[in-house]
Amino acid sequence: MSLFRRVACLSILLVSLLPVCLLLVSPVLAEEDRRLQLVATTGMVADVLREVGGDHVEVRGLMGPGVDPHLYRQTRGDITAMTRADAVFWNGLYLEVQLESFLARLAERSPVIAVGEAVPREARLADEEYPDQPDPHVWMDPSRWRFAVEAIRDALSELAPEHAEAFAARTDAYLEELEALDAYAREVLESVPEASRVLVTAHDAFGYFGDAYGFEVLGIQGFSTESEAGLARIESLVGLLVEREIAALFIETSVSDRNVRALVEGAEARGHEVRIGGELFSDAMGPADSYEGTWLGMLDHNVTLIARALGGEAPAGGRLGRLTRLEEQP
Repeated sequence: MSLFRRVACLSILLVSLLPVCLLLVSPVLAEEDRRLQLVATTGMVADVLREVGGDHVEVRGLMGPGVDPHLYRQTRGDITAMTRADAVFWNGLYLEVQLESFLARLAERSPVIAVGEAVPREARLADEEYPDQPDPHVWMDPSRWRFAVEAIRDALSELAPEHAEAFAARTDAYLEELEALDAYAREVLESVPEASRVLVTAHDAFGYFGDAYGFEVLGIQGFSTESEAGLARIESLVGLLVEREIAALFIETSVSDRNVRALVEGAEARGHEVRIGGELFSDAMGPADSYEGTWLGMLDHNVTLIARALGGEAPAGGRLGRLTRLEEQP
């Protein structure tokens, strides 16, 4: 047999054996290199998943900046992503109310984790008229949000036990950042005069914040933006603004500012000037790839803005000097 024919035969043999070799080797490589494919409903949950999961996860967040989770309905693309994911993480506690029926069906065959429900029942807030419907905005208080962070660590460790040590180490580091931000918040918010520690916002998303830092919180709408603010509620708050001489109130990035501006106009009609102190992040974070587009950054922004707007002292750049949006406030 000629040398040419021998080389040709050897090449054919190697090509025929290649698929067999790949079948033997690729499962091992795929298992080692494969990232968990995860879907998170809100930006806050997605951010913690990325922080805890690191390079071992790929996270798709359904709701971006300015999106109201109380009203959000899944798209076809969302359904495809959630059904193909290794797990879906959501806040729960009636936050994503429009998604609940779909997620309940999905949970019958795939892991679906409600991280907000890791907060102990005794630590949850609720409306006195509806004690069975807790306030879902648990991310507004670091001491409560840590339960969600730990729940995410535990869920990821169960999904990928080979990376449990990495998840634990990243969680410990993240919780240190959480505690540092909490300490900063207490320091700057204590500089606000006691009489001015009243937080008036578009909807009742800051109850845990107020409970943690000693602020009275008054939302025009209730826990959910599905509820409409009645004229009686607007009139009542206008009277309170005038009577207590409240100087500032706040709009939210994910809620229409219509009702807040109605309060400003109502107070002006009664001879009291009240200004909009700025725009807070409530149910959604800031732009992607920005500091405010992280949970740490959104809370740093809120704390710093509230302190400065209500007569306290806080650095314009926030705890780490990284805030960029305070100068853009109304």
